[in-house]
Amino acid sequence: MDAFSMSVSSRTCKTTSKIYQDLKLARLHSASVRTLSIMDAVLKSEGISPSKQPRIGIVGGGFAGLRCADVLLRNGFQVAILEARNRLGGRIFQERLPNGHLIDVGANWIHGTNDNPIMDLVQETNTAVRFGDSMSCAFDQDGRLLPPEEGERYSTLMWQIIEDAFEQSNKHGSEIGPDRSLLDFFREQVVMRIPDTEPDHERQRNLVLQMAELWGSFVGSPLSRQSLKFFWLEECIEGENLFCAGTYHKVLEKVAQPALEGAEIRYQTRVTEVHGKSTGPNGVVRVKTADGQCLEFDELVITCPLGWLKQNLQAFSPPLPDRLCKAIRNISYGNLEKVYISFPTPFWVTPSPSDGRTVQGFCQWLSPNYAPDANPNRWLNEAVELASLGGPAAHPTLLFYTYGDQSRHLTSTLRTLPSQKDKDAFLADYFRPYYARLPSYDASNSGCRPTACFATDWSGDELAGNGSYCNFQTGLVEGDRDVVAMRQGVPDEGVWLAGEHTAPFVALGTVTGAYWSGEHVAKGIVAGVLGRGLEG
Repeated sequence: MDAFSMSVSSRTCKTTSKIYQDLKLARLHSASVRTLSIMDAVLKSEGISPSKQPRIGIVGGGFAGLRCADVLLRNGFQVAILEARNRLGGRIFQERLPNGHLIDVGANWIHGTNDNPIMDLVQETNTAVRFGDSMSCAFDQDGRLLPPEEGERYSTLMWQIIEDAFEQSNKHGSEIGPDRSLLDFFREQVVMRIPDTEPDHERQRNLVLQMAELWGSFVGSPLSRQSLKFFWLEECIEGENLFCAGTYHKVLEKVAQPALEGAEIRYQTRVTEVHGKSTGPNGVVRVKTADGQCLEFDELVITCPLGWLKQNLQAFSPPLPDRLCKAIRNISYGNLEKVYISFPTPFWVTPSPSDGRTVQGFCQWLSPNYAPDANPNRWLNEAVELASLGGPAAHPTLLFYTYGDQSRHLTSTLRTLPSQKDKDAFLADYFRPYYARLPSYDASNSGCRPTACFATDWSGDELAGNGSYCNFQTGLVEGDRDVVAMRQGVPDEGVWLAGEHTAPFVALGTVTGAYWSGEHVAKGIVAGVLGRGLEG
């Protein structure tokens, strides 16, 4: 859930919204990073004998694993992080462009600012952010930049339908069939809101429906596959949606610091088998790794992405419970990729000689029919321009978001190209029909020619589960119960699950959700140890 600011605050109030009921019941309101919880204080006062310190294994060093390690370490536990990569952060990762600017390869949005621990970390680390309130520009299928008032009208109408879909799903989800999609809802609504009596009503309806397809860049899947029944699970924390202009690198450093200082971290350690407590005589969880190690832990936290779990259910012994396996299979896994294209100058912020227009913020190219060779399927495109970020975070770069078939086409093609030069040329050619329509573009001007490109390939990343993050597609029958089943894990076997797919409903698919999920599991483990201590 990281493409861009495609989130609104539902009209449904907190007292009735299912996502906030879940948040309250799960007691996952995140405390300040610097404040010990009540459970922390109790354990500190009781004390844990160094000779009896439980040893906890955490598979994966992303935000869920790092936050889990933080809470456990502060409560006197031994922690070992088994990370298959040679770095921490998981799907939070940065690269540097040739122009020197740092970019987020993974998440680069903060979804909701109210009572959000990630926002607290952003402020604590002085990370630059930008409010998502800039003007959005849209080109129609013929490449014509819509007049501001026309684009604003269709955008407003689209968001009204999105908000109504949230309310419909939240209030009447139990009555909605599992095969009903968000696209079905949109098609019905545009007919009601743009009646046949309006001039040019077919064109207006098509423009709204094309704009609606941009929701795919929010969830990583097409609008036609978004479940209306469980659309309410896509609601986010209240407040602003912020672009992390300064990237997540300072926040990652802050979240990783406790683990780096207090945990054992084993890099390039890929887990291949997990044997629960019932499989051995000592009541421990045993882990086997790809390089032949056999490690033992009192408890094990699996923070691997949902896509990894889907592909590795056979790794667990005894097999995970049927209900948990069903949940892992049921919840879908999206596919979102990003392409950065840098230029010598941000020509699009210079007023166009013809009409004085500029582009600042988002820009959309709706169902283009002017790139028949490169894009015969007329996949829409959306970009956020980074020249308007302000301060040192600004740079002359366009960040394109792609999903579904288009992202698969781009990544699979790039994998076949032998050099970075070839890849840059392919990306520049592929996206030229779109950036060439921006204000003040001049093909003869060297300032309008790309100097560097960078494309993500999460769909080709086995450790990321060959995708991006969880979403909720048509056919889903018990989506909320599936999430709860994953959240519960198998504590009797000493196996716990954490990650954005096990988060509170209000933060599923987000960095905040991953952070909260790691905290929740750590507190569950702490509570279990304290309970055994009291019994003894």
